Amino acid sequence: MQNATAAEAPVTLTYRDAVREALHAALRDDPRVFLMGEDVGRYGGSYAVSKGLLETFGAERIRDTPLCESTFVGAGIGAALGGMRPIVEVMTVNFSLLALDQIVNNAATLSHMSGGQLNVPLVIRLATGAGRQLGAQHSHSLEGWYAHIPGLRIAVPATIDDARFMLAAALRLPDPVLLFEHLYLYNMQGTLTEGLEQVDLERAAIRRTGRDVTLISYGWSLHKCLAAAATLAAEGIEAEVLDLRSLRPLDEATIMASVRHTHHALIVDEGWRSGSLAAEIVTRIVEQAFYELDAPVARLCTAEVPIPYAQHLEEAALPSPARIAAAARELLTSARGP
Repeated sequence: MQNATAAEAPVTLTYRDAVREALHAALRDDPRVFLMGEDVGRYGGSYAVSKGLLETFGAERIRDTPLCESTFVGAGIGAALGGMRPIVEVMTVNFSLLALDQIVNNAATLSHMSGGQLNVPLVIRLATGAGRQLGAQHSHSLEGWYAHIPGLRIAVPATIDDARFMLAAALRLPDPVLLFEHLYLYNMQGTLTEGLEQVDLERAAIRRTGRDVTLISYGWSLHKCLAAAATLAAEGIEAEVLDLRSLRPLDEATIMASVRHTHHALIVDEGWRSGSLAAEIVTRIVEQAFYELDAPVARLCTAEVPIPYAQHLEEAALPSPARIAAAARELLTSARGP
């Protein structure tokens, strides 16, 4: 007889598995849903996310496309306008630049330009971020660029739960949603929260509570912040770690509540510093919670260089747990003064 405790033990899965389960459930539950992109079918996806879906759902719903992002993103927009619920996979975020006109000038604007008569319920999944030695052309973090565009919703699943359930939330919306999946997360292992069936696509989440400083981040950098918070805790510094989850819209209420609680804020953003999402968050905190701050808001971003290929140089360019901890210490030291 099987041990009852063992039978009820939560199943460990990877972030990749969670995304695949999300795709499978979406395709199973809604005949309007289909997936298309480069190598999503017979190859099983560039990151093995869609492996097995072609055999289960067939070539009508798992569509391999030519190497032409402007064409298949445009086809996804057309399908969405026609009542379908397309999921378009873009292999890496830099390739989305080839479909920038379709995303920014069409998907983001058609509802506004038609007075709400046309909706574009399109989901675009994009692999983003650095850290896997893919060189300067395949290591971009451009989610901050897209968060600048009215008409788009930008979400970043950083946990197993969000990887599993954000897609369903995105498919329920009438607007185009861009889901940014960090390359480094696909192999991350974890368990699903028991009983969880859906997530709120617009709410940030406190992943660790603390009293001294708020670390604000998303995606893979969230986990670096959690590691930094563990290091700081050993020194008696309790950092609160906030996962943005949604970059457009930003959950300002949760951000401000955390800042008012700790009175210090450090934003960690894998994007470049100039014109960054981090700069936008700093500004909003200053606009809305300036008198709650005990020190200027700080930010830690990627070095302002094309991402190097060499591993040691790539690591030097990116925010790391050690640099995050050091920046938090410096922030608190500056607050105390000499």
